[in-house]
Amino acid sequence: MSVSEPVARGITATRLTLWFIILLILVIGLALWSLNVGASRMSLLNVLTGDPDDRLSKILFASRLPRTLALLLAGSALAVAGLILQMMARNRLVEPSTVGTMEAAALGLLVLAWLAPGASLSLRFALVSVFALGGTLIFLAVLRRIALRSALIVPLVGLVLAGVIAAAGALLAQQLDLSQSLRAWNSGDFSAVLRGRYELLWLAAGLTVVAMLAADRFTVIGLGKDFATNVGVNYGRLMGLGLLLVAMISASVVVVVGAIPFIGLVAPNLARWLCGDQLRRSIPLVALLGSALMLAADLAGRLIIHPFEVPSSGLLAVTGCLVFLVILIRGRKQWA
Repeated sequence: MSVSEPVARGITATRLTLWFIILLILVIGLALWSLNVGASRMSLLNVLTGDPDDRLSKILFASRLPRTLALLLAGSALAVAGLILQMMARNRLVEPSTVGTMEAAALGLLVLAWLAPGASLSLRFALVSVFALGGTLIFLAVLRRIALRSALIVPLVGLVLAGVIAAAGALLAQQLDLSQSLRAWNSGDFSAVLRGRYELLWLAAGLTVVAMLAADRFTVIGLGKDFATNVGVNYGRLMGLGLLLVAMISASVVVVVGAIPFIGLVAPNLARWLCGDQLRRSIPLVALLGSALMLAADLAGRLIIHPFEVPSSGLLAVTGCLVFLVILIRGRKQWA
């Protein structure tokens, strides 16, 4: 069966609704499972029907529920950010962790730890957003100067830029004796998420809603500047909005849990395989797929060597690399 066949079938409303329901049930099931997994043994049903001041109830509402919410919010937001970035770059093999956005955000945290270690959360988010925006702008600026824009050149440019930014960050961290902190920021981990330490991700959820409202216009800019201008879309303004959304979503995730790779690559490509290139139709599936992937990776990390944990970012990196290779091997025009 060719790749185009499932894409063609995926655009029907009935099939789209069916996949939405399946993914919603999957996300709910994974979220409930996540609430029941941890170092302390507890039953969600017993906690909800027991004494609200009980120790296990405090574990649920102070640790496990915030962690599960953080997984849901981060996964969906990063998936949508990856989809927007792919539309702006007009390539399905890019996402925030492969074009320098995440690395630039981690560099921003490093600079802030050096210059203002006691900075407030709002200041950290603002500065890291500026760095993330700068990293994305550099990628797009370099891309414009490359005459050969093949499917493989675009992600290679992003990976090289990400490597350069990561190397600069590692060199600066070594000079400042902050190498351990930089490694933590580059390795997304939800084990330290508690009530009061994840709420910035609700901003990422709001940005995701903004992206959904502008879905049709992002689909148009994915067809090119000339086409967008001809149909009356302000290409420059919409590109600016897309850049801000990608930068702020990436910054919010890095500030709270660190860099999370490949969610923005895997989820959008799976959604396209299910329902085609219509962004308004696929963006809810992209968000659900991002949440499901994030929950599944975190659960696997908690269960592999229970009661210890493997950072979910490492598992996602392995999965994302495999998906990246599959897309390259099966490389066709509809995939890149």
